[in-house]
Amino acid sequence: MKRAVVLVLDSFGIGGALDAAEFGDQGADTLASIALACAEGRADLINGDVSSTSNKRFPMSRTGPLLLPNLAKLGLFHAHLASTGQLAAGVSLPDTVIGSYGHAQEISSGKDTPSGHWELAGVPVLFDWGYFLDTEHSFPASLVADLIAQAKLSGILGNCHASGTTILEQLGEEHVRSNQPICYTSADSVFQIAAHEQHFGLERLYEVCEVARELLMPYNIARVIARPFVGETPADFTRTGNRRDYSIKPPAPTVLDKLVTERQGQVVSVGKIADIYAHSGITKNVKATGMDALFNASLAELARAGDNTLIMTNFVDFDSSFGHRRDITGYAAELEAFDRRLPELLAQLAPSDLLILTADHGCDPSWPGTEHTREQVPVLCIGAGLTAGSLGQRDTFADIGQSLAQYFGTSPMDYGTSFLSE
Repeated sequence: MKRAVVLVLDSFGIGGALDAAEFGDQGADTLASIALACAEGRADLINGDVSSTSNKRFPMSRTGPLLLPNLAKLGLFHAHLASTGQLAAGVSLPDTVIGSYGHAQEISSGKDTPSGHWELAGVPVLFDWGYFLDTEHSFPASLVADLIAQAKLSGILGNCHASGTTILEQLGEEHVRSNQPICYTSADSVFQIAAHEQHFGLERLYEVCEVARELLMPYNIARVIARPFVGETPADFTRTGNRRDYSIKPPAPTVLDKLVTERQGQVVSVGKIADIYAHSGITKNVKATGMDALFNASLAELARAGDNTLIMTNFVDFDSSFGHRRDITGYAAELEAFDRRLPELLAQLAPSDLLILTADHGCDPSWPGTEHTREQVPVLCIGAGLTAGSLGQRDTFADIGQSLAQYFGTSPMDYGTSFLSE
């Protein structure tokens, strides 16, 4: 029986991207930055404390060096060492490694979520996305006018580059008073729309996003993101789990599509995976918010999975709650919480199952600004007859998609080299 689980630790880069300087990210290293802060005592979290910038309360405390024993056994720190040539501060290599580990370079043109995920599924983005480069008055006047007219709005707020949490503090109250959605962008190919779930309405927000998605097609913008929030004052405005991404479809069939069409398989999306692939190649979409809920849903789907099933989960909080918010303490605590749950998943795997842990880009929480960082990502695998040890440098994220194609017996992908046959 063939069952695969792919867990994407959104933004968990391990440094060393060969082309990082082209993106202004030379030296960025998400794992190393977190480990260094932990080793220096700058990421301690006392029981019940609120993480510094995410406003997320962690039920357990964390102090001292970064503690990821289960990821380490799968080869995380070995992969990071191979990627950068340096061991992360405060960590040590385990005596025994049970996983196959490597580090992968991105060949897609951007460092955004769709590009990373599509490449993981065997379809790198070799074209340039459209971007809104002006930090103020970011959107063309004609686009704004069309959005207002077609979505029946009295106007929009924002129209700038912004951090998603900061702009709520700045414009949230005005949004509630005016009933005008907050529209903003970033260095990514994205058009984000924030609105209050009660005062504006969640379904109304989705309707506006659907209008925006159509209007943005000529601009080649990768995603429109609905950013609903709740609260009554800037101090308590909080984004909810009802986010929705409106992506365009990948330019070629992904390994997800091939599994469904060629092998009559099942592809289960947990979290925002379905949105990232524009629901192409997805047979079941499971919604969950928060690391524990996402992990629980993944375990439940694995328990009921039959032959030719791929379960793919995106752990978005690493990126949205901690990476973008430059919250090193929160990122460290979330990594350790994730690591504590890994034995549950490992215990549920059959010998023929394939588990892959990876990421889609970096988001170094020590880096200037709030954007993603161009980094290599870990490739940590176990099962399916793989021998524990190094998979070496992977020249593209698409090696994961090619390996899944070989595992499930679909036609090969156009990009990538399978590591199952090495």
